[in-house]
Amino acid sequence: MKEAAFLFDFDGTLVDIAPTPDSVVVPPGLLETLRRLRAACGDALAVISGRPIDQIDHFLGDVPFAVAGEHGVAVRHRPGGPIERVALPTVPQSWLVAARKLVEAWPGSRLEHKQAGFVLHYRAVPEAGEVFRQAAEGWMKEADGAFHLQAAKMAWEIRPAGVDKGYAVSTLMEAAPFAGRKPVFVGDDVTDEDGIAAAKRLGGAGLRIPTDFPTPAAFRDWLGILVGKER
Repeated sequence: MKEAAFLFDFDGTLVDIAPTPDSVVVPPGLLETLRRLRAACGDALAVISGRPIDQIDHFLGDVPFAVAGEHGVAVRHRPGGPIERVALPTVPQSWLVAARKLVEAWPGSRLEHKQAGFVLHYRAVPEAGEVFRQAAEGWMKEADGAFHLQAAKMAWEIRPAGVDKGYAVSTLMEAAPFAGRKPVFVGDDVTDEDGIAAAKRLGGAGLRIPTDFPTPAAFRDWLGILVGKER
């Protein structure tokens, strides 16, 4: 534990996927497990999520030492510290107008705004997925490489090119208390693949749900065993 740094995705990894982002439930005992893990690894515990940092704070408080939000667009290196943001291109208003019209045309779908992009969610209307993809690919042809279309679970996300969870892992690992340790990144989605690759590139490990852990519950059980052994 003294040589490891732990960096975890949130939705689908630490907590179960919910019908909507707001309906996520933090399981009993998770916060205490994470507190004990943070103590055991000398504060080298981070959450790296596609969510904005304030949403992670809402669910986890100050339990993680560091938090990266919006796939690495925003990074806070320590509790109460400043949030650093990557300089980003501006999303064209025409895309946002078109996205709002798409969502209105498919009741049950949802448009999620982010600081540097947006997400089209279609979990409640799976048949909208292909329509949303085609629209987003059209926008990407106008982007001139400034934006990237990212597939997620029942969603399509438009975000800046070159900033991802791998960037977040690399950035956090440059500073204390993470520097000099071997990163262990755990995620569940295609958006986590960059984080997994970065952790391996830095000499650590990248683990997946369901490949390495069948479910988030199994991953939480593993964390409980891990901190139990450190008592």
